[in-house]
Amino acid sequence: MSTATILAEVHCFMKENELSLSQFSAKLNINAGTLSYILNGNRTLTIDHLDRITEIMGLPMGHFYEHYINDYLQERNPDWRRVAPFLRKCAELNKLDCIRRTICMLLDNLTYSTSLFELAEEFYEKGLYGAAEILYENVAMSETKQHSERLALCQYRLFKIRIGSDQAHNLKIAYQFEPYVDRLDEVTQLDALKDLANLYRSLRQWDRLEDFAKEMEHKASIIYFSKRRSNKEILELQKKLNGPLFAYIAYAKLLCGEACEGRGDYDQALKYTNDYADLSWVQETDQDTIRWLGLFEKWAKANLYVYKLMTGQIEVLQEYVSFAQENPDEIILALLNIMRAANLHQINVDFILHQFNSEIDAYINHKKSNDLYNNQVLPDKYNRFIYNLTFYYLQRKDYIKGFNFLMQGLENSIIMNNKELIISFMVLFEHHRDMASQEICQKYKTIVCEVNRGI
Repeated sequence: MSTATILAEVHCFMKENELSLSQFSAKLNINAGTLSYILNGNRTLTIDHLDRITEIMGLPMGHFYEHYINDYLQERNPDWRRVAPFLRKCAELNKLDCIRRTICMLLDNLTYSTSLFELAEEFYEKGLYGAAEILYENVAMSETKQHSERLALCQYRLFKIRIGSDQAHNLKIAYQFEPYVDRLDEVTQLDALKDLANLYRSLRQWDRLEDFAKEMEHKASIIYFSKRRSNKEILELQKKLNGPLFAYIAYAKLLCGEACEGRGDYDQALKYTNDYADLSWVQETDQDTIRWLGLFEKWAKANLYVYKLMTGQIEVLQEYVSFAQENPDEIILALLNIMRAANLHQINVDFILHQFNSEIDAYINHKKSNDLYNNQVLPDKYNRFIYNLTFYYLQRKDYIKGFNFLMQGLENSIIMNNKELIISFMVLFEHHRDMASQEICQKYKTIVCEVNRGI
């Protein structure tokens, strides 16, 4: 095994700095005998030792990693006890090219697949998504059984990692993942179905949203109402979920209600809402269950206000505002729905916008989350909120606010690659172009250039 590269530089450093073996070993806090064996090529240099040497030499951490692959890992069957610590350090330092090179050397030997998958899971849990993606991708490619649960789980993790702000890209990612859902274990399937449903919810694909919501409800109901399973078995399953099992059944009904609302079928949406408003069939009585029951009760109440507003029952507006005040986490969604109703039925809601001005400002400057619902569904609702504000202010001839929101919404829609909203904002601008200042027209022209570049 040739180890000339790194060791040669270390010898050179010792010579230039007139360091004896004992002096250098003291700086490194490594036994002098151990260091002697390493420097003579009689003992493998660990990644921990390499990091200490790199630090003492005053070089950036990871400086020698490319050389380490050549010097210590490029052999027929690399020792996993050396490979795993190296990959962990590469992941921490985001040295993804080093991870790719190392994985390429392991792919021919399928015995590494399990170890690589377990390491990918470790990276995923730590939020080291770039490194995890490389490992999942390669484990998936090396999987010989196309219906294996591990392959399906790799595809699920890749789906979660690769979802971004580009909605057209997200749609492709969803289509690629869909065939693997049924190959996951029954518990993971529920979260996968929920994530797919939420993604289609953000894309406003109501039919697919409803399909996946109903499938989630069906699978969750089979587990929850199974007479063949003991309560203990069901509790063990529930521990693996992101929420209580009954919540997946109720949430599916909430999603179906939103799909109906998206199509303008408020009567059917109301039926679904009544379904999850009545959860008297829930068997558990623990504190977490009570908390979730309270949430669904609140969401049902909110959506009842929404459907009444949308059908022109304006008399519930003040009740809905009071509800939002009592439930701060509902304020933004309430404002979105109020703006939709205001534009649909020509209602003056200036006093409501003034009342919640600070909450609107905070929402407009919100930070992204890593959760799929918060990172996909809420940004879509955010952009539609901006659109409704734009529409409202332009209709009321408040052109300063209207055009300000229009520019912001158009830019966000371009970032999200949401063609439907891009066109909607452009149509609004063209309809009111005569009232736009020269500065606004120039800004609009600059933004539209981005649209043209993306086509």
